[in-house]
Amino acid sequence: MSGSPVRTKPWELSEALWERAQPLLPPHNPRRKGGRPPRDDRQMLGAMLYVLRTGIQWNALPREIGASTTVYDRFRAWERAGFFTRFWAAGLAEFDEVVGIDWAWLSVDGAMTKAPFGVAATAEAEGIGRNPTDRGKHGTKRSILSEGHGLPLAVAIAGANRTDMKLLARTLEALVIARPTPTADTPQGVCLDKGYDYDTIRDHLDARGYTPHIRPIGEDTIFARSLDPAKTPRRWVVERLHSWLNRSRRLLVRWEKLLCSYRGFVHLACALLCFQQCDRFRASFMVSE
Repeated sequence: MSGSPVRTKPWELSEALWERAQPLLPPHNPRRKGGRPPRDDRQMLGAMLYVLRTGIQWNALPREIGASTTVYDRFRAWERAGFFTRFWAAGLAEFDEVVGIDWAWLSVDGAMTKAPFGVAATAEAEGIGRNPTDRGKHGTKRSILSEGHGLPLAVAIAGANRTDMKLLARTLEALVIARPTPTADTPQGVCLDKGYDYDTIRDHLDARGYTPHIRPIGEDTIFARSLDPAKTPRRWVVERLHSWLNRSRRLLVRWEKLLCSYRGFVHLACALLCFQQCDRFRASFMVSE
């Protein structure tokens, strides 16, 4: 029908994305002579992307996409080798070349998600805690540092019972790319909401060379139409970032018992966002020309 929206398949691995990922993949371990050859890396990455974007259970993965146990074992091996973090860092590096990372206006915020497979004995060690806003059920908190365009620079994962302000230090320490040194001419502001309104937070940011901008709840709305650049709302980009990440349905509810597996999916989702924004800006530059 004319005018109907074009349906996309975000779980499919494009040629452009595969070309970016292939050089970063870890080498295969040597196998015994006569053993079964390893499955194709491209098929394995495509299957991981399918799980991430659709939220399907590992055991429900269609056989034509990949054998669930094989894909899961490869996912764990790549996570241990740091592939997903390198992939994310490569996306940020490409964005920095295409557009430029905006270090002037950083934002930090946390978001909570359910974690129904949390086990009391190991929950805290695996980043799971009692969610005070969900009747004490198990949950996980993602604390994210975003740059001025809304792309993720760092992620810290902890139990849902941890307050945002207690995760700030871990979040700032989790940068996956090198941070430029702030100067008087190029300061690095960090926009925070009322949950971070403590003197210890200001002292911590000052000690690290950041300029704190802590605005109470409601002021963003009040100053939304202000022409004063000092009052322009800027923290909304990190809230949008959490929304972008939740489009990957595997992150809407944490089904992974292991922190490393959940972190691997978060880092893969961050990498996809970075490359998507690279392509988006390139397309807009071509149209403007």
